[in-house]
Amino acid sequence: MDSDEDSFIQLPPAEGLEDGFPEVTPEQVRREIEHCKELCRALEQDHAKLQMAKETVEQRTQELRKKGELLHKNLEQQMSLNRDEERSCQTGIFLAKEEKNRLMQEKEVLKKKLKEVRKRVCWEDPVMILPALPEKKMVFKGLVTNKEDTNKLVLTPLIRYPLLGGSALITFEKAEVAQRIIEVKEHMVELSYGEELEELDRCRVRVQAAPVDILLPSALEMRLTQNSRSILVSDLPSLGISEEALLDKLELFFSKTKNGGGEVESREFLDNSGQVVLTFVQDGVAELLIARGHIQVSVGKGKHKLKISPCMSGDITNLQDCPALGDPRRAG
Repeated sequence: MDSDEDSFIQLPPAEGLEDGFPEVTPEQVRREIEHCKELCRALEQDHAKLQMAKETVEQRTQELRKKGELLHKNLEQQMSLNRDEERSCQTGIFLAKEEKNRLMQEKEVLKKKLKEVRKRVCWEDPVMILPALPEKKMVFKGLVTNKEDTNKLVLTPLIRYPLLGGSALITFEKAEVAQRIIEVKEHMVELSYGEELEELDRCRVRVQAAPVDILLPSALEMRLTQNSRSILVSDLPSLGISEEALLDKLELFFSKTKNGGGEVESREFLDNSGQVVLTFVQDGVAELLIARGHIQVSVGKGKHKLKISPCMSGDITNLQDCPALGDPRRAG
């Protein structure tokens, strides 16, 4: 100690109690020194612990700093990879959109080509148009045949038999009646009228019954042709108006270009079918209407959905017949 002012132990002056301090004995000084030593040792221990804690904190700080730098580096690398992947995805999306647009354009082109091919096939091959024709309700009243015969067309001919003068063709409902008449062969037919006539006034004629041999068709071939300027209008509503008035309304509607029609050349109401045939002056009008399939037509007080179909006509191209045995129901 350089001076008394630098010491934290104050000793009373030698004079004793002149300055107001009590007299301190050497023993008290020694005890005070020991106490200070203990405090110093405690402080040194605390300092050592704090130093160790500081070193531990600094070491932990270094470790965390390294981890932070490593995480930051990894994060930058991941962000760089994400940016590259994002750019790659955006490029892929852009290419996918371009491919989609290209495929959509090709699809539209193929649709147009398919539509043109279908139209061309329909016009060149009338058989392809059959599904587009109006539906007709039919009732099966025939017999069930073998499976091999399902694709065959069975015809019931309407006989128009050429007769010589003085002959008559009679068809009975039952074959037994015709057979009995043929077996008798000769018959006396009373032509006079009234039972009160005398014998000389009566008129009788002797006739001879014989079986009739007819030719029946064995094969039939038909050729279907389509009228390029005509359409078949079906599903007509029942409006309670005359056929002529309905034809006028249909002609008025289909003669307007805004409805997809054109100038009508002729119109015809088909008997027993409820269908109308319209023929246009210009080519191409019927084709466009047929392609639509259905059309909303204002007839009367409402709108009605009518079906537009090709107008087909058939001609017999080949008819083969074969002689048949006499019809058991006919006698001549």
